[in-house]
Amino acid sequence: MGSDPGTPTIDQLRVFLTVVDVGSFAGAARKLNRATSVISYSISNLEAQLGVTLFDRKSTRKPQLTGAGHTVLAEARMVSNGIDGLRAKVKNLLQGLEPEVHLALDVMLPTERIVDALKAFRTEFPTVTLRLHMEALGGVTQLLLDRVATIGVSGPLPGDAGVAGIERICIGQVALIPVASPDHPLAGAGKKVPGAARDHVQLVLTDRSPLTGKSDLGVVSSRTWRLADLGAKHMLLKAGIGWGNMPAPMVQDDLDSGRLVQLDLPDAKGGVYKLETIFRADSPPGPAAAWLIERFQSQVSNTKMAADPKRHTSMKSGKRKRPRVKS
Repeated sequence: MGSDPGTPTIDQLRVFLTVVDVGSFAGAARKLNRATSVISYSISNLEAQLGVTLFDRKSTRKPQLTGAGHTVLAEARMVSNGIDGLRAKVKNLLQGLEPEVHLALDVMLPTERIVDALKAFRTEFPTVTLRLHMEALGGVTQLLLDRVATIGVSGPLPGDAGVAGIERICIGQVALIPVASPDHPLAGAGKKVPGAARDHVQLVLTDRSPLTGKSDLGVVSSRTWRLADLGAKHMLLKAGIGWGNMPAPMVQDDLDSGRLVQLDLPDAKGGVYKLETIFRADSPPGPAAAWLIERFQSQVSNTKMAADPKRHTSMKSGKRKRPRVKS
């Protein structure tokens, strides 16, 4: 039974990877600005440390990897990439870039805006870890109050008076429209009768936070089903179980295909759901989080998003300038 292999140095692994990449000891020497004899000595020491032969130096003029060499190569690249990632993250820390961002998003925020912002964020800050939380209504603000999230995108709170210690920046709005399945009674002949909506089950989005948990936002019916999940509400609407207000971008395909219809109700016209980026006044966002806030702001100016679902357009990608957020 052989002895355990030794522990190679990072420099030995770097030399090994360079020889593989350039195809020769002499080429590695030129790239690393070292003598060829030093490269050969480093590889010999690495082989001795591991107890295996990495290169076949006899049957070919250029060093060829042995079977063991191929196995070591895969692991050496993982180690090298890990060291590079570590150095990049430490460099970012020294420059003030936060190692991770906890982002809380309102479920009403259109999917295309989320995808646009997060794809661009991944490109702009490849070393910053993102933690994404999806919440309804006051749940976003509650995550910031509880210091779970760094920044958020929230809808309006009751009275629109805000919450002490939370800074808010407007980033547009989304249209809420009343919808139901085509076979729902409200989609029929009596759809324009005032008060008709009050006699049918209204599916209402709610949340567990104390900020909006007891509020009735947009409720007109005396018969309500409360749901904490917007996806579940969407599913039940298409199944014909009640009617309710939905963000227009989320149901546009259903309206176009006829799976849902927009209701014409005198006492339930829907409305506009304002969106704001929020953060704690005592914990202003760092560079990466502030960049996300700017991205959400720039989406509105670049696409002129309006509440009318027919004017809803897709986001354009591209880099943005670093934001300036008041502390």
